[in-house]
Amino acid sequence: MRIKTTNGIRRLSLGNARNIAFWVVLFLLILALFNLFSGPGSTMQSREISYSEFVEAVESGNVSNVTLDGEHVRFRQEDGTDYVTIKPSDAEITQLLIANDVSVRAEQQQQSGFQTFLMSLLPFLLLIGVWIYFMNRMQGGGKGGAMGFGKSKAKMLTEKHGRVTFDDVAGIDEAKEELEEIVEFLRNPQKFSRLGGKIPKGALLEGPPGTGKTLLARAIAGEAGVPFFTISGSDFVEMFVGVGASRVRDMFEQAKKNAPCIVFIDEIDAVGRHRGAGYGGGNDEREQTLNQLLVEMDGFEANEGVIIIAATNRKDVLDPALLRPGRFDRQVTVGNPDIKGREKILGVHARKTPLGPDVDLRIIARGTPGFSGADLANLVNEAALGAARVGRRFVTMIDFEQAKDKIMMGAERRSMVMTAEQKEMTAYHEAGHALVGIKLPKCDPVYKATIIPRGGALGMVMSLPEIDRLNMFKDECHQRLAMTMAGKAAEILKYGPDSVSNGPAGDIMQASALARAMVLRWGMSDKVGNIDYSEAAEGYQGNTAGFSVSANTKELIEEEVQRFIQDGYESASKIIKENEVEFERLAQGLLEYETLTGEEIKRVMNGDPPVPPADQADKPDSGATTSVTAIPKAKANKRPPSEGGLEPEPSV
Repeated sequence: MRIKTTNGIRRLSLGNARNIAFWVVLFLLILALFNLFSGPGSTMQSREISYSEFVEAVESGNVSNVTLDGEHVRFRQEDGTDYVTIKPSDAEITQLLIANDVSVRAEQQQQSGFQTFLMSLLPFLLLIGVWIYFMNRMQGGGKGGAMGFGKSKAKMLTEKHGRVTFDDVAGIDEAKEELEEIVEFLRNPQKFSRLGGKIPKGALLEGPPGTGKTLLARAIAGEAGVPFFTISGSDFVEMFVGVGASRVRDMFEQAKKNAPCIVFIDEIDAVGRHRGAGYGGGNDEREQTLNQLLVEMDGFEANEGVIIIAATNRKDVLDPALLRPGRFDRQVTVGNPDIKGREKILGVHARKTPLGPDVDLRIIARGTPGFSGADLANLVNEAALGAARVGRRFVTMIDFEQAKDKIMMGAERRSMVMTAEQKEMTAYHEAGHALVGIKLPKCDPVYKATIIPRGGALGMVMSLPEIDRLNMFKDECHQRLAMTMAGKAAEILKYGPDSVSNGPAGDIMQASALARAMVLRWGMSDKVGNIDYSEAAEGYQGNTAGFSVSANTKELIEEEVQRFIQDGYESASKIIKENEVEFERLAQGLLEYETLTGEEIKRVMNGDPPVPPADQADKPDSGATTSVTAIPKAKANKRPPSEGGLEPEPSV
């Protein structure tokens, strides 16, 4: 437990004093209002009559004694009833009472001088109470209130909120090694200062979404045992001018009081973009906030013991002044994990999940290339939910396979009504993709083919790379184009050019993107040459930052893109024609079984049943579908984008 500093105690005492003063003033106001409206106690219980009735009662002898209280006259008649009346200012009531032998007793007025004074001060006390209330709100008593614009929205996390250490972070060992040194600085600064080393002022974590940047920052705070302030970049910017800069100053003031500590700014690109790029110029509120952040990180005043850690997915849009040494001394790239990292991440997320004896996390890791840490956490969660849905006591490999298919291909839409013609065309379309993918050696191995609608597709063929892909080669790209265009080629060969559907729209989109990348960015076209035309293409589409190219060059680029796609289509058509028997067997197998794995596809193409008879006898019958898909003997990894998703027909 951390001990509060003297400044913190003084601030707490001032806040308590304001609160006490506010409640005292409120109590006095309530007391004054009560006395004002309550009046004398007997007045509230006495019956009021007119003065003439009172005189008549005195003269008739029905009044035995009278109490005079200023302008009030209280008396009791013979029947025991109490009455009260108000005496006129010019009435000689004393002489009247003495003349009729009435006992007279005079009392001092119930309202004291203090009460009279208090009632005169009531409006002023009310204004003072309102003023104290708003001052309390402005001084931090309500950061989220209307007067708390300039206060920082940073939240301080301590160990009681859930301590995270480096043991909870897996799959990004290189990033952990770079950040472990910051932990050593916070734990033992003398170790480095005796050699002239200075504690880093900031570390920028850059990488795709879901790779664990926020988790890394929390792990640093958990390992070092220091306070951890977290805030989003968008929390600084408001519609009021100067609010963002004020919040930056307040955040650093809080951090200095709790030093050594860590301040984590998530999505810093919301406030740290290039200055001068917007329409507001130098007076833009976001730029003022960025300027204040730059000054606080490395200005005249030193921020000893305050380390800034920021995370972003877009390092390229940040201002250069923010990235220079002295502000963000460490720039750590947190990328998607490799196969070893994915296995470790799966182990971390599966700690609280009971796994079946058939679960092999390494096989799952090999089948999930491109998955981030968040994707793998979602995979384990979906597998656990699927196992619980069917009433299992632990999670099996089948649950992981089904969860992976759901995440990467979408949920099955078995309730979708398809005619026999639509189902048959889908089967031949996907059979074309699978056949060409198997026949071309540079294509990724086919993992699964299905004609069950998933997501927005009526059918799908998924491929798995053997290893994590780092490079893309020219011959591999051409073969992938052939596999992508194989669905349309299969439809035309089976039904004729006039009966082709709009199903290949997704294939054409994928093929066009790949072919344009080959020509515009990767220099794989001999006619276009080794020039990056991607900026020119963006400028042609409306981006003024792109440079201009001649009309002949544009025409040449389009011709090369069209040639690459057409070559892929012709190559796919040739392969399907040469393997017509296997193509027909595979299409009929998909119509019968709906879903086939890679090994099952090869057996069906050879004319064998998808599952050997011995395995078929041991295979449990779920009764939910005619599919005979077994647990894949996975030897490959999964690539997130699918090959050849057949899009549904548009509704009329």
